[in-house]
Amino acid sequence: MTKSMRIEKGLLKIGEIAMEAQVPVSMIRHYTDLGLLKAMQYTDSGYRLYEKDETLGIVRMIMVAKSRKTSLSEIKCSFERMV
Repeated sequence: MTKSMRIEKGLLKIGEIAMEAQVPVSMIRHYTDLGLLKAMQYTDSGYRLYEKDETLGIVRMIMVAKSRKTSLSEIKCSFERMV
């Protein structure tokens, strides 16, 4: 899938999501490993692809909760209750 096709579908690689969210790639990877974010698919090369709007919204919610001293485990529990 070409970059223009990915963008047209609203899918971004992990580095592109990190850049848009203004956070380190390691943070996106950590949130994914914790189950707070979900890669929608993977490229043939193994790059994680994230749905842009949903992922950025979740990252923003996490950042607001963290600014209020909410732990990541509490955030995860809140997300699980919402689903």
